[in-house]
Amino acid sequence: MSQETGQITGTKDKDYNIVWFVERCLSNALRLETYAQDAERAGDSELAEFFRRAQGESRKGAEQGKELLRSRL
Repeated sequence: MSQETGQITGTKDKDYNIVWFVERCLSNALRLETYAQDAERAGDSELAEFFRRAQGESRKGAEQGKELLRSRL
């Protein structure tokens, strides 16, 4: 089986990979919100803060990926 390189999707692998990365970062940011809220409900502010920091990094990754997309597409 050959690897799909844009013939089927119409999107080059490198561009698809950026789109995928942004989507994963945004999805992760949403999931981490749930984790932070769970930690807060359990009274674990240290864990909640850990998840919030990780959430910030996911948002940062998404913003960087979106900027790359804007400059390349």
